[in-house]
Amino acid sequence: MKRTGGFDENLRIKEHIHTFVNEGGKLGALDFQFPIGAPVSGLQAFARTEQLGVEDKFHNAVRLGTSPIVRALIDFDGGMDMVRELDDITFTQWFQQLGGKRGSLDRMWDAIAYALGFLDCDSISARCMLTIFMLFAIRTEASVLRMLDGSPQTGLHDPIIKYLEDRNVKINLSTPIRDIVHDLDPETGLPSRVRGLSVGPREEFREFDTVIAATDVPGIKKLLPETFRQYEFFDKIYNLDTVPIATVQVRFDGWVTEMQDEARMMDIAGDQSDGRGAGIDNLLYSVDTEFSCFADLALTSPGDYYKHGEGSLIQAVFDERAFSRSNEQLVEDCIKQLNNIFPSSRKLKCTWSSVVKLGQALYREKPGQDKFRPKQATPIPNFFLSGSYTYQDYLDSMEGATRSGLMVADEIISRADGPTGLKAQALQAEEASKPFFLV
Repeated sequence: MKRTGGFDENLRIKEHIHTFVNEGGKLGALDFQFPIGAPVSGLQAFARTEQLGVEDKFHNAVRLGTSPIVRALIDFDGGMDMVRELDDITFTQWFQQLGGKRGSLDRMWDAIAYALGFLDCDSISARCMLTIFMLFAIRTEASVLRMLDGSPQTGLHDPIIKYLEDRNVKINLSTPIRDIVHDLDPETGLPSRVRGLSVGPREEFREFDTVIAATDVPGIKKLLPETFRQYEFFDKIYNLDTVPIATVQVRFDGWVTEMQDEARMMDIAGDQSDGRGAGIDNLLYSVDTEFSCFADLALTSPGDYYKHGEGSLIQAVFDERAFSRSNEQLVEDCIKQLNNIFPSSRKLKCTWSSVVKLGQALYREKPGQDKFRPKQATPIPNFFLSGSYTYQDYLDSMEGATRSGLMVADEIISRADGPTGLKAQALQAEEASKPFFLV
C-alpha cells in the first residue's frame, strides 16, 4: 500500500487494543499499549487481561512460555521451523500438552481462531495460530490494527489498479479463461510448457512467455487442465478444503457499541462523519456470539460506510455453524446476539440489512494441510502459482496472498536468465513456431 500510495491516505490506525465484548456488555481486552514494545507489551497484555481468571492466566503463561515463541525471540528462523512442525495437530492439542486449560480456549483463544480461519481451537492447526502469536511477540507493529477509511474498492483496489495501468499493465475484464494451452512431452506425455491461454466465448488463443495463476483454492481447481494432475504437485491441491462464511451487515438508527451514555447512543443528528459517531472505534471480538469478530464500519471505516442521519453499520461474519440458515434468519440472529452483548442496543431499530454468502471462502486450515499446499514454482518451467493457499508462512489472508506474490516474483526473476532460463525458453519456443519451407 505504501508503494501504491494508499497507506498514509486510506488507512486509519486504531488504538493498540484487542477488545472482547462478552454477554451483558462486560468488556475484556488485550491492551498492548505500553512504553516498551514487543515482547514486553504482549506479555503484560496477557498478564493484565480481564478476559481470563487468575488460574487461566497462570496456565496460559506457562504454555506460551514453553512455546516456539521463546525460541523465536533469539532465533526467529529456528522458532519458525518449530512452528512449521506443528501443522499436524490442533491448537487445542498443542495448548493442553503442557497444562493449558479449557477456560483459556473457551474465553479467549476460540474467538481469535475463528477470526483467523473461521474454525475453533479444536479444529484449527496449531501452526496457523502460533504463526500469528510469534509475529505479535517479535514485532510491536504486528498487533496494531489499521482499517481502510472506506471500502476495499476505493481504499485498496483502485490505487493498485492505477499503479499497474500507469506502468502499461493491461487488465482484461469479462475475459474468462477457458483453457491453459500447453505442450506435452512426446515421451512421457506430461505437460512440458505452457504456450498461452484460451480466453473468452470464442476461445481466442493468446500467447504468453510466462503464466502466473493467481487464484484462490476453488479457482485453481477449476483452472488446472486434467493433464496437469499427472504431476503429484498439482494433484495434491485437490485435497485442500475450504470453509463457508456468511457476512451480515445491519444498520441501526443509533450507535450500537455505545454503552455508557444512552442519549449519545440515540444521537444521530448533524454531521458525525470521519469517525465522530459514538461507540467503540476498533475491531471487536466475542466468544458469546456466532460471529467471533465484528466492527461498526460507520465508525471504523466512515469514508464509505457512514450515512448522514443514520447510526451504526455493524458488519459481522458468521462461520459454517450458521451458514445454512436463511438470510432473514441470519439477520435476526445477528441482531439478537448484538443485543445480548450490547444490552442497551435493544432500544435501537434495524433500518437496513444485507447478507453475502461465500460457500468457498478461505482454505480450511485444519491440521495436516501444509503438505498439500504447492510452492510458487511448478514442474512446468514457465507456469507459476500465487495465492494465499500456496506455501507461505502467513495465513490465508490478504497478507498471505501478498507474500505469495512477492515469492512468485522472486522465483521468476531467479529463473529469467541463463542458457536454460525463461528468456531463452521463450526465444526457443518462438523459433520453433516459425514456419519453414523446403526448396
